[in-house]
Amino acid sequence: MILLRIFLESFRFAWHAIVSNKLRTFLSLLGVTIGILAVITVFTIVDSLEKNVRDSINKLGSDVIYIQKWPWGASDDGEYKWWDFMSRPEVEIGEMKKLAAKSKKAEAIAFMISANRTLKYLNNSVEGVRVMAVSYDWKSIRSFDLAYGRYFTEQEIDGAKNYVILGHTIALSLLNNLDNVGEVIKIKGEKATVIGVFFKEGEDITGNSLDDAVVVPVTFGYKLMNKRSSNPTIIAKAKTDVSNEELRYELTGVMRSLRRLKPKMSDNFAMNEISLISSQLDSVFSVIGLAGWIIGGFSILVGGFGIANIMFVSVKERTKQIGIQKSLGAKNSFILYQFLFESIFLCLIGGILGLTLVFLLTQFVSNFFDFSIDLTLENIALGLSVSAIIGIISGIVPALSASKLDPVEAIRR
Repeated sequence: MILLRIFLESFRFAWHAIVSNKLRTFLSLLGVTIGILAVITVFTIVDSLEKNVRDSINKLGSDVIYIQKWPWGASDDGEYKWWDFMSRPEVEIGEMKKLAAKSKKAEAIAFMISANRTLKYLNNSVEGVRVMAVSYDWKSIRSFDLAYGRYFTEQEIDGAKNYVILGHTIALSLLNNLDNVGEVIKIKGEKATVIGVFFKEGEDITGNSLDDAVVVPVTFGYKLMNKRSSNPTIIAKAKTDVSNEELRYELTGVMRSLRRLKPKMSDNFAMNEISLISSQLDSVFSVIGLAGWIIGGFSILVGGFGIANIMFVSVKERTKQIGIQKSLGAKNSFILYQFLFESIFLCLIGGILGLTLVFLLTQFVSNFFDFSIDLTLENIALGLSVSAIIGIISGIVPALSASKLDPVEAIRR
C-alpha cells in the first residue's frame, strides 16, 4: 500500500509539473524524446535492414556449399591473396558430375553460370538482365515457386533446349503479362521459348531475387555467355543429417582427387558458405548499432540534464510540503522514492513520445517506400528501459537532497 501510494503521488506530481509548467517541461522532455527517437529509429532501421539482408542470404541456403574459383572472404591470416586466386582454374560441369557420382553426404549437386544479357521480344527489350544457366538439380537447392508453366526436364537440359523461365518483373517488363508460356524471346540473338514464370519474390537488396532474372538450361547457357566471365559455380546441398563441415570435408577430398593435387599442395578452389557472409554482417551491424548509441546518446544526455533541472526546481517549490510530510512522520525513503519515481515518470513520458514518433515514421516508410520496417517489441522495451534508467540517473541527486532536508528548516522556507 505504501509503494502504491508513492507511485500515485509521484505520478500526480509529475502530471502537475507538466500541466502547470508546460513550456519548461516540454523543453526538458524534448531532449529525452529526441534521444529515444534517434536511438530507437537507428536500431529499428538496422534491425529491419539486417532482417531483409539475412532473409535474402538465407535463400542461398545455410546448408549449401559453393565451390568456386574465388573465395568470398579473406584467408585465415586476414589477407585476400587475389594474385594466388587469379591463377586457379574455373570449376567445370564435368567436375560437378563426378562430385555428384562420388559424394555420399550431398543431397543434391548442381552447376551454374551467369551473366548479364539483353532480352528482346518484338519491339521491346530489357538490358542488363541476369541470365542464370543451371543444371537439373538446381531446383532441389534453390527454393522457388512457379506462377505459370514448369521447370526443365533432364532430357531438355541434356539436349540443350532453348527454353527459358522468366522472373516476375522481367515477364511484365518484356511481355507486359505473366501468362506467356509458349512465347518466343531472344537472348543475345538466340531464340528461347518461355516455359515458365516465377512467382514474385519481392525486392532483394542483395540481388538474390529471381524477379529480375531468367533461368535457362546450362547447356543452352554456353551459347549465351563466355565460360571465363560467367562465374562458374558448383552448388552442393548437405543431407538433413549431415553438417556443412562434414560435407565440406568430403567435397574437398573429392575435388583434390579430381584435380590431382598432392598432399602438400594448397587447394586451387574455394569452398564458400553463407556463414562467411553472416560473420561479416555481424561486425557491420554491430558498428552501425554502436553509431546509433553515439548519435542518440548526446540527445539523451541533454535530456537527462533537463529532467534533473525540473526535479531540482520541483524540490525547491515543494520544500515546505516536504517539511510538513516529515513532521507528520514521513521517512526519508518515502521522500526519496517520491521524487525518484516522479523523475522516472517524466522520462517515461518522453520515451513514450519518442517511441510514438518512431512508430509513425515506420508507418510512413512502409506505406510510401518499398522497404519493410517494423518497430519490434524488443526495441519498444529498450526505449522504455533507457528512459527509466535516465529517470533514475537524473532524479537520484534531487531526490537525495529532498530526503535529507531538515523538517523544521523546510517548513520555515
